[in-house]
Amino acid sequence: MPSGVQKRIILFYLGGVINAFLGAYVLVEGVTFLERGTATWLIVFFCAFAVVDFWFAHALKKRWHEEAARQAAAGAEKQP
Repeated sequence: MPSGVQKRIILFYLGGVINAFLGAYVLVEGVTFLERGTATWLIVFFCAFAVVDFWFAHALKKRWHEEAARQAAAGAEKQP
């Protein structure tokens, strides 16, 4: 896997973990200093972006593996 793709996948996973942590923090401590509606929207926001970050990392990894398999199959067809 090229280092650029691998770095991007790692950064998406890191972003997902950070967003999940922030969502959990607002869930536990947010109601003490925020209104309930504001805390709820922040939790939804952080958790939604955590899901998107994990999905993007998975999609990048899947697309790279599919492309590598396609190139390997094309290379195998060219060789006698």
